[in-house]
Amino acid sequence: MLWWRQADCPVRPVEQDWIERSMDWFVSEFGANRLHAEVVLPTDQYFPGAYRGTREDVRAVLARLCAHMEIDSARIDLEHDEAGDNPELSAHVPINTAGNGAAGHHRVRGGRSVIGIRDDQAAQPMALVATLAHELGHVLLLADGRISAAQRPDHEPLTDLLTIFFGLGIFSANAAFEYSREVRGGYRYTHTSRLGYLTEPMYGYGLARYAWLRGEPDPAWARYLDTNPRTFLKRGLRYLAQTERTS
Repeated sequence: MLWWRQADCPVRPVEQDWIERSMDWFVSEFGANRLHAEVVLPTDQYFPGAYRGTREDVRAVLARLCAHMEIDSARIDLEHDEAGDNPELSAHVPINTAGNGAAGHHRVRGGRSVIGIRDDQAAQPMALVATLAHELGHVLLLADGRISAAQRPDHEPLTDLLTIFFGLGIFSANAAFEYSREVRGGYRYTHTSRLGYLTEPMYGYGLARYAWLRGEPDPAWARYLDTNPRTFLKRGLRYLAQTERTS
């Protein structure tokens, strides 16, 4: 006999509740048209031409994201920050490197939004788009007065979740965790990095909730996700399908 297996939610109840309430708030704040807007894919269709990681390339990506998120690029100042690592040291000493949080920053100066991006971030197109999308999310939430950092201590993870709602979640989820190994000379180097404020399961369930609200039980764009977030997305969609049937 086959027993019915209850689908489980990939996140904890408190995280599930926060994601669902936040997504509902995004719909009420930005509208159903934005919910059903285009999902941006990591393809030449969305980011055409050769990408070399120059500062000009970064500005071009920023302009495209501003257009997609309907933000006037004329109100944005872009600053470049030097990388925080030590390449001379790491060239001679085997180091396990790790990082977390955001690779950019946002502040308001003279009524304008200033976005800062680390130069080393420009070499990673997926992470660059995720970082710029996050900082532009601050423009929509903080600079536009929809929330305040004092009233919303969760404003950083909320901004990450907003990237999903604006169709940029593939980049944010794929950049959430990276692991790589390389050998230089007689040394083996391990690099791990965590970008953003949501865990991979939270990205997966956020994407699942987003897809479900859009009426996409099996979204075609899911194939562009890395293995972990795609797995959590599918778990989330199975959970939502089952709970929707039984509710």
